Amino acid sequence: MKIVTIVGARPQFIKAAVVSRAFKAERNRQINEVIVHTGQHYDANMSEVFFEQMDIPVPEYNLGISGVNHGAMTGQMMIKLESVLIEEKPDWLLIYGDTNSTLAGALVASKLQIPVAHVEAGLRSYNMKMPEEVNRIVADSVSDMLFCPTDTALSNIKKENHRGAAYNVGDVMYDAALYYSGKSDRTSKILSELSVHKEGYVLATCHRAENTDDKANLVEILAALNEISRETPVLIPMHPRTRIAIDEYNLSEYLATLTVLEPLNFFDMVSVEKNAKAILTDSGGVQKEAFFYGVPCITMRDETEWVETVRIGANVLTGANRSRILNSFADIKKIETTLLPYGNGKASEKILSHLI
Repeated sequence: MKIVTIVGARPQFIKAAVVSRAFKAERNRQINEVIVHTGQHYDANMSEVFFEQMDIPVPEYNLGISGVNHGAMTGQMMIKLESVLIEEKPDWLLIYGDTNSTLAGALVASKLQIPVAHVEAGLRSYNMKMPEEVNRIVADSVSDMLFCPTDTALSNIKKENHRGAAYNVGDVMYDAALYYSGKSDRTSKILSELSVHKEGYVLATCHRAENTDDKANLVEILAALNEISRETPVLIPMHPRTRIAIDEYNLSEYLATLTVLEPLNFFDMVSVEKNAKAILTDSGGVQKEAFFYGVPCITMRDETEWVETVRIGANVLTGANRSRILNSFADIKKIETTLLPYGNGKASEKILSHLI
C-alpha cells in the first residue's frame, strides 16, 4: 500500500513522526510512505531540524511554497501537489491538522479520486474567522477516513453527518509526548543556556492570525507579558509571523523586558514547556502539550478546540485581554487529574491498523 503524507508546519512534523515510525515498524512491510513537504514553514528550526531530530525520513518532495497569502499559498500547493499525486498514484493521501497544506492536499486528492485520511479530524472552534476552522471543516468534508483524537471530535463528525468512516483513535501528540519526553531530557541544554530553572519562568507563544493581524489584540498580549515579566522571566520563542507584525506595528518596545528567542528546535521546545511555571499561548498544540506535561495553561483566545483541557481545569480561556490574562495568571495552580481524554498513547498504531 502506498501512502503519500503531506506535511508543512511544525505540529504536522511531530504528528507525522510517530505515525511514520509505526509504518516503519509494521511487520509485513505493507506500507510504502512517500512524504511531501510543502515548505509552509520555511525557518530551519521549524522544518528541516525536525526531520533530523525525530528520525523522519527525508521528504521525497519539497515544494518550497511559503511567505505568501492564504489564497496564493493554497493555490500554488494545489498545482504542485496535483503533479506529485498523478506521478505517485497513492492508495491513500494522509493529511494532518488544519493548515493550508492540509486543505490543499484534501482538495487535490478528492478531485483526483484518491482516498483521503485525515488525522486530527473533528476539531471545532466554531469560529469561522479562523483560517484553520475553514481548513479543517473542508478537509473533513472530503475525507474518506477520519481519525479523531477525542470523543468530542468524534461527536462533531457524527453531528455534521460527514460521509467518511470516523474513529476515535486518540491523539498522536500524546504518543509523541510519551516517546520524546525522555529524549528531550537527555539532549536539550536550553535551560542551562538561558540560566533558568524548573518553574522559574513562564513560557509564552503567540502566532494566530486573530492576534498577530490585530494590533489591539497584540498590544493587550504583549502588555500582559510585560507585567508578568516584572516578577517572573518570560520566554517567548518568536514566530516569524509575530515578528513581522511587531515590526509593522512598531511594538518592539514591548519586547524589552521579555526573553525573545528564535523558534526552538523540538527537543528544546519540549524542555521549556515541561519545566515552565505556566504557559501562555494561542497555539492548539502547545495547549495540549502543557496538559501532557502537567503545566497550567492560559489560552489567549476566546475559544479552543481542546475543550477537555478547560473542563478538567488545566486550561483557562482569556482572549487577548490584558486584565483577564493577568487575573488568570495570578490564580494558576498545579494540575491534579488522572483523566486521559486523549487516549493511551497508541493512536499511531490504531491509525496503521485502520489503514491496513
